[in-house]
Amino acid sequence: MFRWGILSTANIAREHLLPAIAGSENGVVAAIASRDAARARRLADQWNAPYAFGSYEELLAFPEIDGVYIPLPSSQHVEWAAKAIEAGKHVLVEKPLALKADDIAPLIALRDHHKVLVSEAFMVVHHPQWIKVRELIAEGVIGRLRHVQGAFSYYNVDPRNMRNQPDLGGGALFDIGVYPAVTTRFATGGEPLRVQASIERDATFGTDIYSSVRADFGSFELSFYLSTQMAARQAMVFHGDTGFIEVASPFNAGRYDDHVVTLHNRDHDAAQVFRFPSAQQYRLQVEAFARAAGGGKDRIFTLEESVLNQRVIDAIFRAGGHDGWEQV
Repeated sequence: MFRWGILSTANIAREHLLPAIAGSENGVVAAIASRDAARARRLADQWNAPYAFGSYEELLAFPEIDGVYIPLPSSQHVEWAAKAIEAGKHVLVEKPLALKADDIAPLIALRDHHKVLVSEAFMVVHHPQWIKVRELIAEGVIGRLRHVQGAFSYYNVDPRNMRNQPDLGGGALFDIGVYPAVTTRFATGGEPLRVQASIERDATFGTDIYSSVRADFGSFELSFYLSTQMAARQAMVFHGDTGFIEVASPFNAGRYDDHVVTLHNRDHDAAQVFRFPSAQQYRLQVEAFARAAGGGKDRIFTLEESVLNQRVIDAIFRAGGHDGWEQV
């Protein structure tokens, strides 16, 4: 069994990763660390973890941990991923791994030197609905892919929330803009060449709260919008000349909508529906990671892929500052 340590008691760990690890077939929650030792102990007791630590350093130095999950604020991901690698731990780090693509290169060097597994936690690439979308596009069932449309939004104006704090890596692009980019790249195997964008920032927080993005992939285009101050919505559509594919709840399946992929024909008079009601993408993610850490051949999201995805976000930020195209 893969022995997991969790660095912090963040909401995403409590709501998604801890249940996923506890329910996995090949992992256990072994330790939880927090800067508040009592808080760590309470959460460890809740998940039957035998160890709790009052500092992250103590957990990383503990020998009975195989790997760590890092759900700290985004601005701290690179720092603590590096420390975990240097401690000889396998590392699953919450997205975004970095706030700039160039910051990932040192982690690649550390990973190769210490020979550990390091992955950005894009759970979507493990969901069978996205594997199905990729298969359908590769099979040519929608003909020539011409356009991908996406949307991701929610409403959050809490000044205490890290998503509204620039110094912690807050903002819509870092938090959710990564998803239309990563799922389009995963489903199509393509990489964007250039982007255009308009970005709106909150006058009080200073974070980006709305973006409208156009990305040129050469043979097709991706357009999406996202916001942290709009009514909640998720959607992804892959439109070809002989049909199109809709993903009902592309990023938080089961929360925004059902785990459903719908394939429509050219005339929109027939459809195939693919359902994945029992899929648990966070559990699939931690199980795949644990197997890969043990030498298995499971697909994980590599640091090299993280560089490519972060380059897209970097280019969108640059493009938001002027009219016209920005090279990725």
